[in-house]
Amino acid sequence: MVFNINNFFDDRNKKSKIADFQDLDHIDGVSISTVSANLYEQKRDDLVLFYFRNGASHASVYTQSKIISENIKWNKKIKSKKLSALLINTRNANTLTGLNGFIAIKELAKELSNTLTEKQKLDEEFPKEIKSNEILFACTGTIGEKFPLDKIKNTIPKLIDNIKYTQSKLIWMKAAMGIITTDTKPKLAMTECKIGSTKIKIYGIAKGSGMIYPNMATTLGFVFTDANLSCSILQKILNESIKTTFNAISCDGDTSTNDMVSIFSTNEANNTIIKDFKDLRLKNFRQALKDVLLNLAKRVAGDGEGASKFISIKCKNAKTEEDAKNVCFSIANSPLVKTAIAGEDPNWGRIAMAIGKSNAKIDVKKLSIDLGPFKILVNGNLLKDYNEKLLEDYMQNELIDIIVDIGLGKKDFTAYTMDLTKKYIEINADYRS
Repeated sequence: MVFNINNFFDDRNKKSKIADFQDLDHIDGVSISTVSANLYEQKRDDLVLFYFRNGASHASVYTQSKIISENIKWNKKIKSKKLSALLINTRNANTLTGLNGFIAIKELAKELSNTLTEKQKLDEEFPKEIKSNEILFACTGTIGEKFPLDKIKNTIPKLIDNIKYTQSKLIWMKAAMGIITTDTKPKLAMTECKIGSTKIKIYGIAKGSGMIYPNMATTLGFVFTDANLSCSILQKILNESIKTTFNAISCDGDTSTNDMVSIFSTNEANNTIIKDFKDLRLKNFRQALKDVLLNLAKRVAGDGEGASKFISIKCKNAKTEEDAKNVCFSIANSPLVKTAIAGEDPNWGRIAMAIGKSNAKIDVKKLSIDLGPFKILVNGNLLKDYNEKLLEDYMQNELIDIIVDIGLGKKDFTAYTMDLTKKYIEINADYRS
């Protein structure tokens, strides 16, 4: 699939509630560049740079897969409190590429640091040296193929020349499209809040469509804010927010080797300095960040490979949060449940099956199951006036809600997924061809 501006006006996207996106504009301290390094046979933007000319505080969470990409190995070694750039490439995951893959990241960091230092000298009144250990990397694409170092390295001068200091809706759109692989649409989200009396912007983009199952974060997500917050504060907020956002989605039950979600704070808003994570002045910011992350996470789940429906699964009144989570993901990752929903079949027995195999504490006499507004199972018994025709009509909706009431406690969890269609098989069978 060739990605260009016309993708935003695809008929499928016009009709889809999940496809709606927000209008991101300028955020101080963030500069963006997107170019083609010819990583695909058909020309498209495949290299995206975020440049923080005055530096940015940062925090990240990474995949917990035992096999990780070389760029994540690089990122985990970074100790700098301020970052100067984030470089994202598509088409190649730089995973299982050995020492050569790590050396390639090291070379790119050196090249970027040199060229951005020259950019500083040209554009800044008080230029600073950009160091290699101030650059973060994200890679996405095929695992196990040789990393295209030369193509990317040769494109860096063009990438630097193309830096835009002032953003617009179009530039954010290009950045979001530049990082996607099998996605059918870009993912963007934004909100505004206040820290004290200071207005704060929070913008985010993400990519992800397959190999999506949370074991940290899932897929790639990048959030940018002009708030003045330290790395330690950002890390605590991100860790708190990730649990019910990116760690609450699954497309196919497979955890990627390259998963990362990062937040960058340019400190341009000049809000009051916050030293305590629990400071009440952070309450609105913490909720706003969670809103952006959940917005992006839902867009990832809604754009799962081959998806025709977006599914919300809520488990309530479980004994423990772990039980609630296990129930949700047992349903979300069940091929039988997902194919039934794709076929618009209200086969609630498959949902019951998935609950039973979840290892959660269950008392069937207290178990209830709803599909959308319709009750099916109530305290272990089929509703007396159960009407399957109503459920058949409901299953034709694009948005499907599953509600499971365990009735044993007070703990809840909500997960998000998509249905499993023939298109999913086609996409993955043709992924490298």
